[in-house]
Amino acid sequence: MSDAQAAPSWRGVKQEATDEADASVGLRGPSRALLAELIRPWRAWLLFLVGVVVVEAGARLVVPVLVRRVLDDGLTGDAAVLVPSLAMMGVAILVQIVARVVFLRRSGRIGNAILLDLRRRLFAKFQRLDIGFHDNYTSGRAISRMTSDVEAVQELVLQGIDVVIIAVLTIVGSSIIMLTLDWRLALVAFLTYPLLFLVMRWFARASTREFRAVRTRSALVIVQFIETMTGIKAVQAFRREPRSAEIYEQVALDYRDANVRAMRVFARAMPGIQFIGNLGIVLVVLAGGYLAIGGGVSIGTMAAFVLYVRMFFDPMQDLSQFISTLQSALTGLEKISSVMAEEPSVDDPASPTPLVNAPGRVEFDGVSFGYVEGRTVLPDLSLNIPAGQTVALVGTTGAGKTTIAKLVARFYDPQVGSVLLDGVDARRLDDETLRRHVTLLTQENFIFGGSVADNIRFGRPDATRGEVEAAAAAVGAHGFISALPDGYDTDTGKRGSRLSAGQRQLIAFSRVLLADPRVLILDEATSS
Repeated sequence: MSDAQAAPSWRGVKQEATDEADASVGLRGPSRALLAELIRPWRAWLLFLVGVVVVEAGARLVVPVLVRRVLDDGLTGDAAVLVPSLAMMGVAILVQIVARVVFLRRSGRIGNAILLDLRRRLFAKFQRLDIGFHDNYTSGRAISRMTSDVEAVQELVLQGIDVVIIAVLTIVGSSIIMLTLDWRLALVAFLTYPLLFLVMRWFARASTREFRAVRTRSALVIVQFIETMTGIKAVQAFRREPRSAEIYEQVALDYRDANVRAMRVFARAMPGIQFIGNLGIVLVVLAGGYLAIGGGVSIGTMAAFVLYVRMFFDPMQDLSQFISTLQSALTGLEKISSVMAEEPSVDDPASPTPLVNAPGRVEFDGVSFGYVEGRTVLPDLSLNIPAGQTVALVGTTGAGKTTIAKLVARFYDPQVGSVLLDGVDARRLDDETLRRHVTLLTQENFIFGGSVADNIRFGRPDATRGEVEAAAAAVGAHGFISALPDGYDTDTGKRGSRLSAGQRQLIAFSRVLLADPRVLILDEATSS
């Protein structure tokens, strides 16, 4: 069957851009809840990683103080002062190295575990959502959710611990230590802080806008590529390669331009932060030199201040770079959480009604249905098909034939009236019962990668080899299957690429026959 009205509203690149942009918002309640669920099993290990990062930051903060001691007290040549200070510096550096190795190894395991958990959740959700959702949610967007968005969330969890905690501890710790060493030089160093925070504030705002555009355009590139490759036969049959190339070229150029704008913001901020950091060092050296002339500041103190000022500004650069990661992750997390929050419009009942000895009678009782609100496809349809009867639905394209088939298979529920199977409203049947009794053979004849036998037993995984061969023989497929290189164990290839269209159709019929449903619905291309 074919039903023009069954298709969702036409969706092009502009529509996808709107959908992706609409999803690119800040971190909301559902996103926070999802993130909390993902990290909950790893809270103990994440706290351990926080402790490791604290130890690493502490060891880093100790080094300039030891440098000061070596320069001020060790220049006298007294080994009793110099050797312990150098030894402590070595220990501090070793602690940093060990802490970094421990963090990277453990965080890598945790990050990949979170990645696996999130992908499992998403895959299960995409499978559970009904046909109505998938009619409107393109495969390109789904792939983007499963790949780049999931990986962005992983980076958020791991880099968030590493960058943010080290940055906060280093910034606060270095500021306190500088005040302790010499409050006058500390105030000089602090003169550059307002400039730094102004640059950081501008960068955060500008990067939020630009990196959001990058994520949106990246998703569109994936969507357009998947759409073209999925329909590559139609593209080549109608010689549409130039037009497809033009469309892809446009979305790719938009993606490039978005990246250029984002990098332009980044290129302005990073040199600005470096300049302010170097300015702080220059001011400290000038002020320290002036104070050192009068003996107010030692050489070791000046050296420690230079190191602490540099130590203060380095995390700022890391934080600036993390902002882009943060924006990508928050956008990706929001899009993922929007999928996870979706609930199928066709769901199992809380208390399903069992079907006992059901012969397969189908009834439409005053059914009205439309895919889009305000556009009714089936107005007040009543239909009674006795069990065991063969019925052909004949009508013009768009008359509602495929819609009737989808309602019987409960891909959708009617807005008015009921579809009944052996006197039971289909909404009262659980999915397992419905799929066991009703099968819709679509015109696509989809063949999965794997053996021929596995494809035939797709609806009955527990079927024996004898039952598989009997089903194939009943539809006339046994002969050509036996002639294949490995018979029923022959790999069909991706989407059945190693089989002809007729062979794929026969395997699809064998699959349906083996499943032995009470109600079999053949779409227009397979009904003959």
